[in-house]
Amino acid sequence: MPLSPFRPRLLDAVRGYDRERFVRDLGAGLTVGIVALPLAMAFAIASGLQPGAGLWTAIIAGLVIAMLGGSNVQIGGPAGAFIVIVYGILERYGLANLIIATACAGVLLFVLGLLRLGRLVRYVPVSIVIGFTNGIAVLIAVSQVKDWLGLQVPKMPADFFSQLRVIASHIDTLNPYAFGLGIAAVAGLFVWPRLWHAKSPVRQVLQLPGMQEASEVGARIPGPVVALVTLSWLAWWLHWPVATIGSRFGEIPQGLPGFVLPDFSWPTVKLLVAPTVTIALLGAVESLLCARVADQVSGLPRHDPNQELMAQGIANFIVPFFGGMPATGTIARTVTNVRSGGSTPVAGIVHAITLALVVLLAGPLAFHVPLAVLAGILLFVAWNMGEWKEFAHLRRYSHHYRLLMLGTFALTVVFDLTVAVQVGLVAACALFIRKMSGLFRVEPAPPTDEATLRFRLYGSLFFGAVAKLDAVVDAVESAPGTPAVLLDALQLVHLDTSGLDALRQLHKAVLARGGSLRLDHLQPQPQEVIEQSGFADELAQHRVSLEVGA
Repeated sequence: MPLSPFRPRLLDAVRGYDRERFVRDLGAGLTVGIVALPLAMAFAIASGLQPGAGLWTAIIAGLVIAMLGGSNVQIGGPAGAFIVIVYGILERYGLANLIIATACAGVLLFVLGLLRLGRLVRYVPVSIVIGFTNGIAVLIAVSQVKDWLGLQVPKMPADFFSQLRVIASHIDTLNPYAFGLGIAAVAGLFVWPRLWHAKSPVRQVLQLPGMQEASEVGARIPGPVVALVTLSWLAWWLHWPVATIGSRFGEIPQGLPGFVLPDFSWPTVKLLVAPTVTIALLGAVESLLCARVADQVSGLPRHDPNQELMAQGIANFIVPFFGGMPATGTIARTVTNVRSGGSTPVAGIVHAITLALVVLLAGPLAFHVPLAVLAGILLFVAWNMGEWKEFAHLRRYSHHYRLLMLGTFALTVVFDLTVAVQVGLVAACALFIRKMSGLFRVEPAPPTDEATLRFRLYGSLFFGAVAKLDAVVDAVESAPGTPAVLLDALQLVHLDTSGLDALRQLHKAVLARGGSLRLDHLQPQPQEVIEQSGFADELAQHRVSLEVGA
């Protein structure tokens, strides 16, 4: 198998790079860096980590993915989809093993890209993708209810039903101040973009002479940043008794993160196979789906999926040693990058540098950020993450689609992503085999003479359809005298080894009755299989030749 060449998109994107493109990339990178600030902290806290883990993941992974990735506009960093996964791994295996699993997942991602397996992600059925995406969105929302309501819960479990039970048992500890901030955050995030719509009264007022610049500035300010700054200031000014980043985690360190090397051992790596595969699978699916969305939105050259996976692998191998969490491509930040004018990986590099400067220079300000506000932001993220309309449109789709989507959704919520995807893929394969087997038919044809049994074969004779050839065997065994069997294979488009074995068994049944088997009008693929297997020689030994189709 030829290996994929390692060629980052940055090398091609900067050819002919000029000042105008740099200015656009600079503006887009600054915008995305600001957007990433609250999201990175929120994702880390929701995952059970320190807020700095999310920030430095966005910085380091964002820089590596931008410099080495296969997309012009992909923005990498922590993603909401990893919240449930990381929280579950922390609960079961601990922080040291999370670091090992993330690093091993990075190696696996790099190998997948190196072996040109990036395109295999496209074979994951969309029903499974929507099912686990909606399931993760539900789990994210449930995990944020505690901080959104300000409940006094020492430790939240990772299990969905256990979380519901804990929330219900502590509902009497609701903090109205935290709940008010959470409601304001969610409502504000829904309202803010609508204030700057072209037909919005606010936008129309700001179109008056001398106010156009304020209108443009307001439209460019991201909603999460507005919610974070205004509600944090309100809670601090009014001295509301709510939990903040500072009260729970202390101040965010202003220095660079230290290098941490856990105790690697082969038994530990074998123990962490399941979380490693989960992180790698989710990272691959999220990053490549994000890159496909970016291709559609930006109109730029299509991404290289293999190079993207290799960059994701390097980022996930490096980040955990600096206290980070798993990283992948992020749809919200990538789309923001495109809409802000970003067209090359330089915008992603600027985004990482911007975020690093904010952390190093203004990190202490995060001390006063209420956790209820971050929870509100994540509830909004979860809402936008889910494809909720698909539930209403299920009646338009087949039973197979409904079964895969609803089954994956339920398994993601009740168990975890790994189980959901594994069962979903197995079910998808089983349903596909069943559908393809239904396309194969064996039909009797008018005989040319009384001693000849003629049949027509249609479709693909593969392992899922070989049982249908039993009807021909039964006809041979019940036929009087010495039967000659002629199979018209003009409409047989595919034959696998199981189908070939079924033809051999039919041949043996015919020989046992002293008859002969003939295959007419063979198409190229079935003919190649029959000839390479030696079955053509077996037929020739009994004075039977193959007739190739036109």
